[in-house]
Amino acid sequence: MVLFSFTQKNLCPSLGHFCFRVMVHVFLPLPALLLFLVLPFSPVDGGRVLVFPGEYSHWLNMRNIMEELVRRNHSVTVLIPDASPSVNYSSRDALHGTTQEVIRFFMYDFHVSSPLQRFFKVRDWMWRMTDLMVQQCDSMLKNEQLMATLRDAAFDVVLLDPMVMCGDLVADLLGLPLILSLRFSFGGVFERHCGHAPAPPSYVPVTPLPYSDRMTVVERLMNTVTYVGTSAMTELFWRLTMDRYYSEVKGTPSSVCGTLGNADIWLIRTFWDLDTPRPTPPNFKYVGGLHCKPAKKLPEDMEVYVQSSGDAGVVVVSFGSMVTNLTSERADVIAMALGRIPQKVIWRYSGETPKGLAANIKIYDWIPQNDLLGHPKTRAFVTHGGTNGLYEAVYHGVPVVGVPLFGDQHYNLAHLTRRTASIVIDFNRLTADEMTEALHTVINQPSYRSNMKHLSALHRDQPMTPLNTAVFWVEFVMRHSGAQHLRLASHHLNWFQYHSVDTAAFLLLVTATTTALCWAGVRCFLQRCRHESTLKNKKRIKLDKN
Repeated sequence: MVLFSFTQKNLCPSLGHFCFRVMVHVFLPLPALLLFLVLPFSPVDGGRVLVFPGEYSHWLNMRNIMEELVRRNHSVTVLIPDASPSVNYSSRDALHGTTQEVIRFFMYDFHVSSPLQRFFKVRDWMWRMTDLMVQQCDSMLKNEQLMATLRDAAFDVVLLDPMVMCGDLVADLLGLPLILSLRFSFGGVFERHCGHAPAPPSYVPVTPLPYSDRMTVVERLMNTVTYVGTSAMTELFWRLTMDRYYSEVKGTPSSVCGTLGNADIWLIRTFWDLDTPRPTPPNFKYVGGLHCKPAKKLPEDMEVYVQSSGDAGVVVVSFGSMVTNLTSERADVIAMALGRIPQKVIWRYSGETPKGLAANIKIYDWIPQNDLLGHPKTRAFVTHGGTNGLYEAVYHGVPVVGVPLFGDQHYNLAHLTRRTASIVIDFNRLTADEMTEALHTVINQPSYRSNMKHLSALHRDQPMTPLNTAVFWVEFVMRHSGAQHLRLASHHLNWFQYHSVDTAAFLLLVTATTTALCWAGVRCFLQRCRHESTLKNKKRIKLDKN
């Protein structure tokens, strides 16, 4: 299979850092012919997909879907800004710098900050990111040449990571079906408010609270307060910012949630092996681990190093695509702990080399993580708890030592810990002794590996692989020009209809009226009885006098 890529550079007038690039990937005729011969009644023949991928690990997930679509003879057009941190263009510093600033705050300062400091920091970050997102939206929606090109391309569907603002608005303006791909939104607001996914706070823990689906009274109280708080703050923030922008662009009253809610399919990048069961709408499809695949052969030098570990095996260490270096103090503590174990260590790290790096540790700028986790000599995985890495660990049945840093990582690792498949340690308080003990435990106690193997069996035992499921629904939407029949009718109800306020008011009115009539009837009857009793008494008195 040969894959071509080209960039249409003439679509970018002077629009600041958010000049958009269009990359189109197509098959050569030969693979297309082979596909036709193998599958003469292919369900979709060469559909056109417009993709708005997210950044960092989001990009990695979307890339797997795109590659599979291309393999199936579909044309995939990827629209990305020059400021994308995931594609190495020169004008990405503003977006990447803001993101890194937030990550550093959550890693090193969040635990020592007051609630007020946290609030102002997050608020400042949200306003700055919104400003960047508006620039991004303007560079698409106010670029007449780009919009004309997209309109002329006659796409069949838009595939969007909601991390990218206004991709849903592009789909709406082009009149195209929309598919969303996301892991979660903070507080589950996108899923609950826009997708109308039920989430009873009595047993569905809100991200990022690390609760199980069997909560105590206090946990249910905190869960409910978090639900209400995140809902109120998000709705207020949208109304003050992007809802106005959406209405301005469309020329009619509109909102972020209303436009996202038009999505035909929601591809949720999690599954019930790592998440808690919950009620889901028919158009929510859970595809956690779609990037997982059997391990391939390691690079020759890395394979030699792994084999040199003997029976002790290796430990893989990585803190994800967004965190490639640490403070020297934290790095030294981790290196000290890793140097005390008998296993060889492969550590993805690009910061300053820790002091006294032990002979059993080898540092790489990049590692083939999936292939390492699938290697028979891998004994444990030290990770920050990102969804991608955890699913690779689950897929290959490798126990985990978790060091959560930010985002959903505490939430992810809490679920794995409850299944006795990982041990979680605090990043800012961990000691070398604590980390060494955690590694010894997950490696030497068979229960951790056996529990991970059980989760692996559950994850693999599905009618289709998560990737095939995701691609099936993309093709389904292309075949049928949407999947509106799977959307809940609640999208067409206003708030008082959705919560049955009108019917409750009617029933209350009927009940009140009936009660009032009954009371009036009883009162009239009693008064009449009293009146008749009074008359009888008067007659009796008269008779007695006579």
